[in-house]
Amino acid sequence: MALFAVYNLDNAGALQIRLDNRPAHVEFLKALGDSLFLAGPLLSDDGETMIGSLVVVDFPDLAAAQAWAAEDPYAKAGLFASSTVKPFKKVLPAA
Repeated sequence: MALFAVYNLDNAGALQIRLDNRPAHVEFLKALGDSLFLAGPLLSDDGETMIGSLVVVDFPDLAAAQAWAAEDPYAKAGLFASSTVKPFKKVLPAA
């Protein structure tokens, strides 16, 4: 298993883009099946306002993870101000 963290921050004022593309984004994630380790929105300090996304996925290599991230409906809709894909190592809790 090669895990990768996909860390995305939204453009300012882009909540409507997020809401409009959420159904397609969720289906995109569901299509990963067992390759999806975890996914959810990043929140502002108020604990409610969505400001980005964190997804941890299993892919053969970094290039495959980056290619997948570029196809996210949120990315294609221009939601993200920044997107970073990095190798991730799960340490705890132990499997």
